[in-house]
Amino acid sequence: MLLGVMLLYVGAVLCVNGIWLIGQARAAELSPQPPRRTDLTEAAPAGVGDVGGSETAQSVGGRGTEPVAATAEASPTFIQNREIAVINVFVGFVGLVTATTLLVQGNRRGDLGSVAGGGFILLFAFTYLWVAINQFLNAGGRAFGWYCLFVAITAIPAGIYVLKDAGSNTASIWLGLNWFAWSVLWFVFFLLLALERPVARAAGALAIVEGIATSWVLGFLVLEGVVHF
Repeated sequence: MLLGVMLLYVGAVLCVNGIWLIGQARAAELSPQPPRRTDLTEAAPAGVGDVGGSETAQSVGGRGTEPVAATAEASPTFIQNREIAVINVFVGFVGLVTATTLLVQGNRRGDLGSVAGGGFILLFAFTYLWVAINQFLNAGGRAFGWYCLFVAITAIPAGIYVLKDAGSNTASIWLGLNWFAWSVLWFVFFLLLALERPVARAAGALAIVEGIATSWVLGFLVLEGVVHF
């Protein structure tokens, strides 16, 4: 049941963060851009003119974009950085409590599955807490981007092991496939934050889709007793 609660709120945080990413990309597009240099002897500043690239990556990491146009702020998709930190802190805390409970119970019973589950949940709980802390520290997001690559790589064997032990259990098969979907999403976060690729809109849309399909629906069905692990 704890996993169902965690999945439900992961669905919520992914959807809201996806909306935030899309809004930040739109704000970056509407922000005044410095004119490009035509003198080839002086290179243009990195990121200038990259729609949804470095400016959006900095915003995701913690540093806000340049003052945005009123039309960007009026959009329902525009969410302020410190406001999005609220749900990230909450879901990160829920993940921390869930993981700690599984780790303690699993350690007492010698249940490696519970310990592994707690460790894997911490991968994502730390993600949400890091994003939230970066908003308040006004920090860059490049280190966080490299952490996302670590999560993306780790998620692949995690999915393989879950599917290997899933048998005919619908919830376990669903969860195993989710690991591969999360791997793709966190790799896109790596591209956005560490490599500053202009993929903010794609990352936001993918986060919303995965928030619904991999977490929100599954968590709800687990809590309602429709599927069981």
